[in-house]
Amino acid sequence: MTTLSQLLAGLHILIVEDDALIAFDLAENFTHAGAVVIGPVNTVGSALRAIAEADRLDAAVVDLNLFGELAFPVADLLLERSIPFVFATGLDASDIPMRYAAIGHCAKPVAPANLAEAFSWLQRDAG
Repeated sequence: MTTLSQLLAGLHILIVEDDALIAFDLAENFTHAGAVVIGPVNTVGSALRAIAEADRLDAAVVDLNLFGELAFPVADLLLERSIPFVFATGLDASDIPMRYAAIGHCAKPVAPANLAEAFSWLQRDAG
């Protein structure tokens, strides 16, 4: 069984989340697993800036509804830059446009174990 630490150690991961408690929990878990956390950021604008300014970005976790603003521009920029990401959102999967069908989706509340499964592509890509 692959652990969160085995998947995330050394990776630079952006957290895009508007709920401070969820963002803190994800950041704490990722840091404990050995990842370098970028953010968390809680708006579309701050997420776009973080992506543009990051020296290194290996992956991202993106909540789609940020204070009522949909984060599709963030998803589009991540796709444009070939940065893998996972949606962690309260939105129903049917509310996500088909162009994102290949993107992993974790329903809130998101448990680190669920993200470990969603991030399993990292291990496959590294192998």
